[in-house]
Amino acid sequence: MKKILSLFCAFAFLAGCSSLDSNGGLFGGAECETREARDFMANAEDRVFFAFDSSALSDNAIEVLQTQVEWLEDNENVNVIVQGYCDERGTREYNLALGERRANAVKQYLISQGIAADRISTISYGKERPAVLGSNEAAWAQNRRAVTVVKVAE
Repeated sequence: MKKILSLFCAFAFLAGCSSLDSNGGLFGGAECETREARDFMANAEDRVFFAFDSSALSDNAIEVLQTQVEWLEDNENVNVIVQGYCDERGTREYNLALGERRANAVKQYLISQGIAADRISTISYGKERPAVLGSNEAAWAQNRRAVTVVKVAE
C-alpha cells in the first residue's frame, strides 16, 4: 500500500497539479498550483452554494462572486472554469443538467459585471464528485455548489 501511495504522490508532484481542494476534499478549488491559482485562492472566494433543486444565486452567493469579479478585473490575462455540482439525490442526467445551470448562473453573473464571456468556461460534474460524503442535509448542502478555478494554460 505504501508503494502505491508513494507512486501516486510522485505522479501528482511531477504533474504539478493538486487534486485536493482548499477544504481537503476531492476536486474543485485551484486545479494547479500556478501563481495565479494561489493568488486567486488567497484573494477571492472560490465557491457558491445553492438551495435544493435550484440554480438561483443567493445574496451570499453574489457577495462571494463580487470577490471573484474584483480579482478577475485585476487579472485580465487569466481565464477561469466554473464547475457545477449537485448533491446525490436525483438521476445522473438530471444532476448533470442542474450542475450546468448552476455553472452558467455563475458565468452569467460574472459577465453581467463586465468580465468577458470568452474568459469563462463551464463544466458540470453533477453528483459525480461530492465535496462531502454523507446522505444528510449537512453533506448535501456542501455538495450543491459551483466552484470557480483558474484555467490552466494550454
